[in-house]
Amino acid sequence: MRCKPVVMEHFSTVHTSFLIDFKFTNNITILTGDSGTGKTAVFSFMQECMAVNPKILCLNYLDYQKNIKDIISLAEGKLIVIDNADILLDDDIRKYVSLDHKNQYLIIGRNPKNLFATKENLFELISRKVEEQMELTIKAYV
Repeated sequence: MRCKPVVMEHFSTVHTSFLIDFKFTNNITILTGDSGTGKTAVFSFMQECMAVNPKILCLNYLDYQKNIKDIISLAEGKLIVIDNADILLDDDIRKYVSLDHKNQYLIIGRNPKNLFATKENLFELISRKVEEQMELTIKAYV
């Protein structure tokens, strides 16, 4: 499912020796890939940005006991970043996310089931050394 980003088309931040530079082409971006590729590190960097950017809302396994659907349904105009989505999102929440037109999502996980996702929603993390920094970007998952 392809839908224009409703909150931000570009996210970039620098954290120590890391440069995160994401260009979003969809309202739902599913970041997938093998363990150890830096997905959770990206989540941590974005979570730090949440403190100064009111458009970012981050959720992960520490929020497991909270009512995720209530948190998401009360949000509006947010880039909602969800790490460990395979643990946090049940089928009911996945269906809500796939139909939510008030927010944009970056979902970090391996299971896009019930998100009405197509290959246009699937991305992988790419890292490359640029001088003294590690640049992290996303590209379409093949």
